[in-house]
Amino acid sequence: MLWVSISSVVLGLALSWAALHYLSGRLPSSRAVFVTGAAGALFGAYLTHSALGSGHLLATSAGAVLVGAVTLSLLIRTRGGGPVRSAAAQ
Repeated sequence: MLWVSISSVVLGLALSWAALHYLSGRLPSSRAVFVTGAAGALFGAYLTHSALGSGHLLATSAGAVLVGAVTLSLLIRTRGGGPVRSAAAQ
């Protein structure tokens, strides 16, 4: 399980680097992106490992990448400069 944890953190960091490379203007600070990507991938690996059990390295890595991508997508801001107003506020 130690190697799965290390590999999932490395996958999360690689995913964070790719997100910063392609969406640099729409993400917060790089430190927040790297921490979120690594923590999301580690949680995804834990979640997949607990659901499937041991012996599913490829599926666990896929779960780590998927959950890491979802947590990184929560950091993406809109293209507009101002805050987004909801319909209820108008």
